[in-house]
Amino acid sequence: MKRRVFMLTGGLVVAAVLFSATTIPAQQNFPSAHELAQRVDRRYDQLQSLKAGFRESYAGLDMTRTESGTLFLRKPGRMMWQYSTPPGKIFLLDGKYAWFYSQGDAQVQRIPAGELDDLRSPLRFLLGHTQLEKELTGLTVAEAPDGCFMLTGVPKGQEKRVTRLALTVTVAGAINAIEVEEADGAITRFTFTAEQPGAEIPAETFHFTPPAGVPVVDALPPV
Repeated sequence: MKRRVFMLTGGLVVAAVLFSATTIPAQQNFPSAHELAQRVDRRYDQLQSLKAGFRESYAGLDMTRTESGTLFLRKPGRMMWQYSTPPGKIFLLDGKYAWFYSQGDAQVQRIPAGELDDLRSPLRFLLGHTQLEKELTGLTVAEAPDGCFMLTGVPKGQEKRVTRLALTVTVAGAINAIEVEEADGAITRFTFTAEQPGAEIPAETFHFTPPAGVPVVDALPPV
């Protein structure tokens, strides 16, 4: 029997990422949303793999949560969030299925990649499959701390669930943070450190084997 699962764990959309912030000279012209979006696209289109530390924070529904771990990305279409806090939690996209499991769970949840509707799924543009200006409507740009900029829009196809997605990016187009605000006011934020573009990541990293005795349940996307 299929079970419906509500994927609110942050944990559209993703990927990350990424590279250390670049200080912007005071005399430099303020880039447009179009210019920055193109820089982000170019940067990640050129990557074949990436490894980075991540910190994920959630605030909403009268609760807060902070988790962390390591993100692995490899083209085509493979992504793994390996959590160290809490230990044993994993979200893995192998190109065909997305897998969800936390240590001690009674079952592994699996869903076809094409049906995935998870807050981490906007990070798919880090895999070079999308263009920001086509993925986000109403794209705007504003200044952010440390010489960075914030690109803000609404993910297409998730308008009923996500009211705002904001990317903190460097002038070169590297993504340092991603913030997602949902319709109920909940906010999930991902920040990235110690990025390693072009990291050697074996293909078997993205193969998930359920723990012995733990059944796999085909989940339905949230509504």
